[in-house]
Formats: sequence, structure tokens, C-alpha cells
Amino acid sequence: MTTIRAGLYGLIVADALGVPAESRTREDLRHNPITGMVGGGLHQQPAGYWSDDSSMTLCLADSIGKVGYYHTHDIMARFDDWIRKGAYTPGGKKFDIGNTCAHAISRYRRGCTPALCGSNKMNENGNGSLMRILPMAFVLYGKYGKDITNHKRAMEDIHKISGLTHRHPLAQSACGIYLSIAVRILDGYELKAAIREGIYEATQWYGSHGKFQIVLDYWEKISDPDDLASLPNEIIYSGGYVVETMETVLWALMNTDNYRDCVLTCVNMGYDADSTAAIAGGLAGLYYGYDSIPEEWIDALVNRELIEECIKGLEAFIHDNYSGAKND
Repeated sequence: MTTIRAGLYGLIVADALGVPAESRTREDLRHNPITGMVGGGLHQQPAGYWSDDSSMTLCLADSIGKVGYYHTHDIMARFDDWIRKGAYTPGGKKFDIGNTCAHAISRYRRGCTPALCGSNKMNENGNGSLMRILPMAFVLYGKYGKDITNHKRAMEDIHKISGLTHRHPLAQSACGIYLSIAVRILDGYELKAAIREGIYEATQWYGSHGKFQIVLDYWEKISDPDDLASLPNEIIYSGGYVVETMETVLWALMNTDNYRDCVLTCVNMGYDADSTAAIAGGLAGLYYGYDSIPEEWIDALVNRELIEECIKGLEAFIHDNYSGAKND
């Protein structure tokens, strides 16, 4: 199985697990935890339905696979098809979207150039670009290997893709940190080593680049992942703010040693459970592998045909263009 398949299924399965836990409190989930693929929740969706996290990830993966690396108008057009036509959804209709993403896609529909569609406001730093950035890891690793911070173009590309919906340096830096970890997993690092070095190299880069220096303090809590991991979960808040999301994701990855426990930990922390689980699940899938994802969870996913189509297209593109990509 390729790492592309492991990462994307890791993300989508975790997203679907988290849908019925979205907006539930941690106290509620402590007494009535999610332990498998079930329906219900805020959006009253059937079991196996995945949300905007997976839909937007599949939009990006499909665009790269079909159009090449990368075409911002094509990506935005696919986002728009998702909103208006129900493309890239499990059931043919969008049922969830964040305000910042919705506003960005609306701007594109009204003729705004993709590079300026995303918000650059400090109070609009949700996790909407972080949740869908994973497909970039495979291209970046294929082009540059693990040392993406040594390549100006690699970092610029991350920020451009984030900026389609989230153009503030804080959201952009979250994507850079996440992908700095992901490419090290692809390079064969042990998970905690990938997290430690990925964070260090990314934050070093952001500390030496003007507009990003102002956001470095927001990443102080993750700067020592071992200290982060030692914190009680009561002070790790799994909200939609991108800093909270990143802290929760890394806390869960550092405190578990398998895919199942990692994603269920995120799901049962509640609040923005689907996004938190999806973001953690992408890295957990990459590291632990496709076979680590419970088969019954994969089988429960709705519209597997679409998922397979997007994965196969991205796999073919990486195989044909980047011999250095890790497809083992």
C-alpha cells in the first residue's frame, strides 16, 4: 500500500469517526464515548459519512492528480463544485463548511483571483486550510525530500495553497509545520523524532522570515513536544482555532502508539472533533500504515469509489513525476 493511500484513508476515516462527536463536550464524551463508526451528531449524518475536511482534501488531491502541481483556479473551482453541486461528498450534498472557507469560495465565485480569496484577518485563523493540506506532502517530498525549509519555493507553495482560504501567516505557518512533520514521516523517521525535528526546522524558518516572526509566539506550547505531551488533557482544548487544533493533534500523536487510539483520543476530546481527528489521522495513517486502520472503519465509509478515484489519480501523478516520492 502506498503512503498516499495510508495518509488519505487515515484522514478520511478519522473525519468520519469524528462527525457524530462534533460540538459535543468532553464531559459528555467521557460518559458516552465514540468507540467506532456511528451516525448521528450535530448534523445527523449516517455512519461512515465524512465532512468538509475530507471533501476539501479530496478536491486538492484530485486537482493535483488530474491537472498537475498545482493550479489554483482548478482547486478553487473544485471547492466551488463541492459547495454548489455536492461534488466530493459522501452523499451528494455538502453538510458542513467553516465560515472562512465559505467566504473565500464565495469571493472566487464573484471573480476574485485565487491568491487573494483567503482571509488575512487575525480573527479568522481557523483550521480550514490545515485540515486539507496533506496531499501537498507527497508532492513536496517528491520534489524536495524532507528538507522543505531549505527551498523557498516549497514554503511559498504551502502558503499559496493555504492562502486560497486562509491567508494569515498564522494559518499558513500551521500548514508549514504540519507538512514539515509529514515529509519526515515519509522519509522514515520515528514518529516522535519527526514531530520534534519537523517543528524545530519549521519554526526556525518562520523565525527568520519577516511577516512570520509575529506569529512565532503562538507556537510556543508546541516548541517542546515532550513538554506538550506531559500536559493533562484538561488544558488541551480541541477547538477550531488553528493553534488549539495543532496542540491537540500533536498531544494525541505524542501520547498514543497506534492509529486507533490516536484518532479516538482526538474524537473523544470533542468540540471540533472531526477536524482534529482528521488532521491527526492523516499523520497517524502515514506513520502506522494503511493496515493499521481498522478494516471495519474503512468498509463503513460511504462513497469509497470517489475516494479511490482521487487516491489513484494522485498516486499516478506522483509515480510519473517524482521518482523520489516514498511509495512503498
